[in-house]
Amino acid sequence: MPPDTKADNTALLTAEIEHLQSDLIGLQEVDYFLARSGNHNQVGNVATMMGAAHWAFAPSLMGSPDEDWRNPNSSDLKVVTESSEESLPGYGIGIVSKIPVVSWHRLELKGSPVGVMMAFPVDGKLKRFYVRDHPRSALGAVLDNGWLIINTHLSFVPFFNFLQLIKIKRWANTLGVVDKKKIIIMGDLNIPFGKIVCGFKWNSLISQKSFPSWAPRVQIDYFLSQALKSQDIEHVNYPHSGMSDHLPIQIVVS
Repeated sequence: MPPDTKADNTALLTAEIEHLQSDLIGLQEVDYFLARSGNHNQVGNVATMMGAAHWAFAPSLMGSPDEDWRNPNSSDLKVVTESSEESLPGYGIGIVSKIPVVSWHRLELKGSPVGVMMAFPVDGKLKRFYVRDHPRSALGAVLDNGWLIINTHLSFVPFFNFLQLIKIKRWANTLGVVDKKKIIIMGDLNIPFGKIVCGFKWNSLISQKSFPSWAPRVQIDYFLSQALKSQDIEHVNYPHSGMSDHLPIQIVVS
Protein backbone atom coordinates (compact mmCIF):
# COMPACT_ATOMS: atom_id res chain seq x y z
CA MET A 1 0.00 0.00 0.00
CA PRO A 2 1.16 3.63 -0.48
CA PRO A 3 2.53 5.82 2.34
CA ASP A 4 0.13 6.44 5.25
CA THR A 5 -1.05 10.06 5.02
CA LYS A 6 -2.09 10.02 8.70
CA ALA A 7 1.32 8.94 10.03
CA ASP A 8 3.38 11.17 12.33
CA ASN A 9 5.93 12.05 9.68
CA THR A 10 8.45 13.65 12.03
CA ALA A 11 8.50 10.67 14.39
CA LEU A 12 8.63 8.24 11.48
CA LEU A 13 11.48 10.10 9.80
CA THR A 14 13.44 10.36 13.04
CA ALA A 15 13.10 6.61 13.62
CA GLU A 16 14.20 5.83 10.07
CA ILE A 17 17.22 8.15 10.27
CA GLU A 18 18.29 6.49 13.52
CA HIS A 19 17.78 3.08 11.93
CA LEU A 20 19.94 3.91 8.92
CA GLN A 21 22.90 5.05 11.06
CA SER A 22 24.48 6.69 8.00
CA ASP A 23 27.50 8.98 7.90
CA LEU A 24 26.12 10.69 4.79
CA ILE A 25 22.64 10.84 3.30
CA GLY A 26 21.52 12.11 -0.11
CA LEU A 27 17.98 13.49 -0.24
CA GLN A 28 15.70 14.12 -3.21
CA GLU A 29 12.37 15.96 -3.47
CA VAL A 30 12.94 18.04 -0.35
CA ASP A 31 11.31 21.34 0.60
CA TYR A 32 12.98 24.43 1.96
CA PHE A 33 10.53 26.56 3.98
CA LEU A 34 7.51 25.70 1.82
CA ALA A 35 4.03 26.12 3.32
CA ARG A 36 2.88 22.72 2.00
CA SER A 37 5.35 20.92 4.32
CA GLY A 38 4.98 23.17 7.37
CA ASN A 39 7.61 25.82 6.50
CA HIS A 40 10.50 23.58 7.50
CA ASN A 41 14.09 23.37 6.32
CA GLN A 42 13.82 19.65 5.68
CA VAL A 43 17.51 19.08 4.96
CA GLY A 44 18.50 20.97 8.09
CA ASN A 45 15.99 18.96 10.09
CA VAL A 46 17.51 15.69 8.89
CA ALA A 47 20.95 17.00 9.89
CA THR A 48 19.65 17.65 13.40
CA MET A 49 18.17 14.15 13.58
CA MET A 50 21.49 12.67 12.45
CA GLY A 51 23.61 14.83 14.69
CA ALA A 52 25.45 15.97 11.54
CA ALA A 53 27.21 19.32 11.42
CA HIS A 54 27.28 19.65 7.62
CA TRP A 55 24.39 19.93 5.19
CA ALA A 56 23.50 21.62 1.91
CA PHE A 57 20.31 22.21 -0.05
CA ALA A 58 20.31 22.88 -3.80
CA PRO A 59 17.01 24.35 -5.05
CA SER A 60 15.92 22.97 -8.41
CA LEU A 61 13.15 25.56 -8.53
CA MET A 62 12.03 28.52 -6.46
CA GLY A 63 8.59 28.13 -4.93
CA SER A 64 6.50 24.98 -4.70
CA PRO A 65 6.25 22.44 -7.55
CA ASP A 66 2.52 22.21 -6.71
CA GLU A 67 1.96 25.90 -7.43
CA ASP A 68 3.52 28.71 -9.47
CA TRP A 69 7.30 28.38 -9.50
CA ARG A 70 10.23 29.84 -11.38
CA ASN A 71 13.72 28.82 -12.39
CA PRO A 72 16.55 29.83 -10.04
CA ASN A 73 18.26 32.97 -11.30
CA SER A 74 21.55 34.74 -10.70
CA SER A 75 20.26 36.48 -7.57
CA ASP A 76 19.23 33.23 -5.87
CA LEU A 77 21.50 31.28 -3.54
CA LYS A 78 22.22 28.08 -5.48
CA VAL A 79 23.70 26.11 -2.56
CA VAL A 80 22.25 26.77 0.89
CA THR A 81 24.35 25.40 3.77
CA GLU A 82 24.47 25.43 7.56
CA SER A 83 26.78 28.46 7.39
CA SER A 84 25.07 30.47 4.63
CA GLU A 85 22.30 33.02 4.75
CA GLU A 86 18.72 31.82 4.39
CA SER A 87 17.36 31.58 0.87
CA LEU A 88 13.90 32.02 -0.62
CA PRO A 89 11.60 28.99 -0.31
CA GLY A 90 12.27 26.27 -2.84
CA TYR A 91 12.27 22.60 -3.77
CA GLY A 92 15.21 20.41 -4.70
CA ILE A 93 17.87 18.03 -3.38
CA GLY A 94 20.23 17.90 -0.44
CA ILE A 95 23.17 16.18 1.26
CA VAL A 96 23.68 15.72 4.99
CA SER A 97 27.10 14.59 6.25
CA LYS A 98 28.68 13.73 9.57
CA ILE A 99 32.01 13.74 7.71
CA PRO A 100 33.36 17.30 7.37
CA VAL A 101 32.74 18.83 3.95
CA VAL A 102 35.65 20.72 2.40
CA SER A 103 33.66 22.22 -0.48
CA TRP A 104 30.21 22.15 -2.09
CA HIS A 105 29.60 22.16 -5.85
CA ARG A 106 26.50 22.46 -8.02
CA LEU A 107 25.78 21.57 -11.64
CA GLU A 108 22.79 23.18 -13.35
CA LEU A 109 20.62 20.85 -15.44
CA LYS A 110 17.88 22.24 -17.67
CA GLY A 111 14.44 20.68 -17.57
CA SER A 112 12.88 19.02 -20.58
CA PRO A 113 10.91 21.37 -22.85
CA VAL A 114 8.10 18.79 -22.95
CA GLY A 115 6.33 16.99 -20.12
CA VAL A 116 4.75 13.54 -19.93
CA MET A 117 1.46 11.97 -18.92
CA MET A 118 1.79 10.47 -15.43
CA ALA A 119 -0.62 8.48 -13.24
CA PHE A 120 -1.31 9.50 -9.63
CA PRO A 121 -3.65 7.96 -7.04
CA VAL A 122 -6.73 10.15 -6.49
CA ASP A 123 -9.53 8.91 -4.21
CA GLY A 124 -8.29 5.35 -4.53
CA LYS A 125 -8.06 5.44 -8.32
CA LEU A 126 -5.19 6.14 -10.68
CA LYS A 127 -5.76 9.24 -12.78
CA ARG A 128 -3.51 10.53 -15.53
CA PHE A 129 -2.25 14.09 -15.64
CA TYR A 130 0.08 16.00 -17.92
CA VAL A 131 3.11 16.98 -15.85
CA ARG A 132 5.62 19.54 -17.10
CA ASP A 133 9.27 19.08 -16.26
CA HIS A 134 11.33 21.50 -14.20
CA PRO A 135 15.04 22.36 -13.91
CA ARG A 136 17.27 19.85 -12.15
CA SER A 137 20.67 19.99 -10.51
CA ALA A 138 23.48 17.84 -9.14
CA LEU A 139 24.99 18.60 -5.74
CA GLY A 140 28.56 17.54 -5.00
CA ALA A 141 30.32 17.34 -1.64
CA VAL A 142 34.10 17.00 -1.41
CA LEU A 143 34.79 15.46 1.99
CA ASP A 144 37.88 15.90 4.11
CA ASN A 145 38.64 12.17 3.76
CA GLY A 146 39.15 12.68 0.01
CA TRP A 147 35.79 11.39 -1.23
CA LEU A 148 33.47 13.13 -3.69
CA ILE A 149 29.79 12.32 -3.32
CA ILE A 150 27.34 13.63 -5.93
CA ASN A 151 23.59 13.50 -5.35
CA THR A 152 20.97 14.16 -8.02
CA HIS A 153 17.35 13.72 -9.05
CA LEU A 154 16.98 13.52 -12.81
CA SER A 155 14.10 14.30 -15.14
CA PHE A 156 11.23 11.84 -15.54
CA VAL A 157 11.29 12.46 -19.32
CA PRO A 158 12.91 9.49 -21.13
CA PHE A 159 16.18 10.14 -22.99
CA PHE A 160 16.37 13.65 -21.53
CA ASN A 161 17.35 12.16 -18.18
CA PHE A 162 20.05 10.12 -19.92
CA LEU A 163 21.57 13.31 -21.35
CA GLN A 164 21.54 14.85 -17.88
CA LEU A 165 23.36 11.81 -16.48
CA ILE A 166 26.07 12.08 -19.14
CA LYS A 167 26.70 15.69 -18.07
CA ILE A 168 26.99 14.66 -14.42
CA LYS A 169 29.45 11.87 -15.22
CA ARG A 170 31.68 14.29 -17.11
CA TRP A 171 31.36 16.90 -14.37
CA ALA A 172 32.32 14.39 -11.66
CA ASN A 173 35.85 14.14 -13.09
CA THR A 174 36.41 17.93 -13.03
CA LEU A 175 36.06 18.56 -9.28
CA GLY A 176 39.61 17.78 -8.21
CA VAL A 177 39.26 14.23 -6.86
CA VAL A 178 41.77 12.16 -8.84
CA ASP A 179 41.21 8.75 -7.21
CA LYS A 180 38.20 7.37 -9.09
CA LYS A 181 37.56 4.87 -6.30
CA LYS A 182 36.54 7.87 -4.20
CA ILE A 183 33.90 9.29 -6.57
CA ILE A 184 30.28 8.18 -6.21
CA ILE A 185 27.15 9.40 -7.99
CA MET A 186 23.94 8.64 -6.14
CA GLY A 187 20.27 9.48 -6.41
CA ASP A 188 16.96 9.02 -8.18
CA LEU A 189 17.92 8.80 -11.84
CA ASN A 190 14.43 7.94 -13.14
CA ILE A 191 15.99 5.46 -15.58
CA PRO A 192 14.85 1.84 -15.13
CA PHE A 193 17.56 0.33 -17.34
CA GLY A 194 20.78 -0.45 -15.48
CA LYS A 195 22.93 -1.00 -18.56
CA ILE A 196 21.95 2.39 -19.94
CA VAL A 197 22.67 4.02 -16.58
CA CYS A 198 26.14 2.49 -16.35
CA GLY A 199 27.27 2.89 -19.95
CA PHE A 200 30.82 1.69 -20.64
CA LYS A 201 32.77 3.35 -17.81
CA TRP A 202 30.55 3.24 -14.70
CA ASN A 203 29.36 0.43 -12.44
CA SER A 204 26.12 0.13 -10.49
CA LEU A 205 27.09 -0.81 -6.94
CA ILE A 206 23.71 -2.33 -6.07
CA SER A 207 20.90 -4.18 -7.78
CA GLN A 208 17.65 -3.44 -5.96
CA LYS A 209 14.15 -2.67 -7.15
CA SER A 210 13.30 0.52 -5.31
CA PHE A 211 10.04 1.90 -6.73
CA PRO A 212 7.25 1.96 -5.70
CA SER A 213 8.34 1.17 -2.16
CA TRP A 214 5.20 -0.81 -1.20
CA ALA A 215 5.54 -3.14 -4.24
CA PRO A 216 8.95 -2.52 -5.91
CA ARG A 217 8.90 -3.17 -9.64
CA VAL A 218 11.85 -1.21 -11.03
CA GLN A 219 15.22 0.15 -9.99
CA ILE A 220 15.52 3.88 -10.60
CA ASP A 221 17.73 4.70 -7.58
CA TYR A 222 21.46 4.02 -7.89
CA PHE A 223 24.98 4.30 -6.55
CA LEU A 224 27.48 4.60 -9.44
CA SER A 225 31.27 4.30 -9.43
CA GLN A 226 33.97 4.26 -12.09
CA ALA A 227 36.30 2.00 -10.10
CA LEU A 228 34.42 0.27 -7.30
CA LYS A 229 32.29 -2.79 -8.00
CA SER A 230 29.44 -4.41 -6.10
CA GLN A 231 31.79 -6.84 -4.38
CA ASP A 232 33.77 -3.90 -2.95
CA ILE A 233 30.86 -2.62 -0.85
CA GLU A 234 28.22 -3.93 1.53
CA HIS A 235 24.65 -3.46 0.36
CA VAL A 236 22.08 -2.93 3.14
CA ASN A 237 18.42 -3.68 2.30
CA TYR A 238 15.53 -1.95 4.05
CA PRO A 239 11.81 -2.83 3.75
CA HIS A 240 8.98 -0.41 3.04
CA SER A 241 8.43 1.82 6.08
CA GLY A 242 5.54 4.01 4.93
CA MET A 243 7.80 7.06 4.83
CA SER A 244 8.35 7.35 1.08
CA ASP A 245 7.28 5.99 -2.29
CA HIS A 246 10.94 4.98 -2.81
CA LEU A 247 12.83 2.42 -0.75
CA PRO A 248 16.00 3.82 0.84
CA ILE A 249 19.16 2.46 -0.73
CA GLN A 250 22.27 2.18 1.39
CA ILE A 251 25.85 0.98 1.01
CA VAL A 252 28.73 0.59 3.43
CA VAL A 253 32.21 1.31 2.07
CA SER A 254 35.25 0.35 4.12
